Amino acid sequence: MTETRRRSQHESQHARFQLDEVIHAPVRFSIVAALAKVDEAEFAAVRDAVQVSDSVLSKQVTVLEGAGYVRVKKGYVGKRPRTWLSLSRTGLTAFEAHLAALRAIADG
Repeated sequence: MTETRRRSQHESQHARFQLDEVIHAPVRFSIVAALAKVDEAEFAAVRDAVQVSDSVLSKQVTVLEGAGYVRVKKGYVGKRPRTWLSLSRTGLTAFEAHLAALRAIADG
């Protein structure tokens, strides 16, 4: 098989997997995975689950929110400000498609 044909075959195999570049980043993948299991989670709970700093989580949530994958709700519990995160329907659909692509790659 020629090099060109091998490269073309390789590229066509990867094209069918449709990895989501927004979700593919490890921290964002972890955030979406954590939110896929719940209706809503406090910012601190997601931070602890993903094991990142507040600033890293905030930056990555901003990217996910911009893509329409995560909803951010701010409010108060007593006098203390709180932020809650939830996965949008679009985010859940994108996460499930991304997981399917990863499984297809893993299965060869």
